[in-house]
Amino acid sequence: MVKKYRDEEQESVKEAMHKMKEGTLESGKSHKKVTDRKQAIAIGLSEARRKR
Repeated sequence: MVKKYRDEEQESVKEAMHKMKEGTLESGKSHKKVTDRKQAIAIGLSEARRKR
């Protein structure tokens, strides 16, 4: 299986998915709860890229 993302990005996505499942992941300025899997992945990737 080929890796899709770097290790740091993958870890951040994993954390975002965990938060989404708990119901604590919020999106941007609106602070609405995230329920969409793809949006959770996008948030995780964007946080990882901001850390770099």
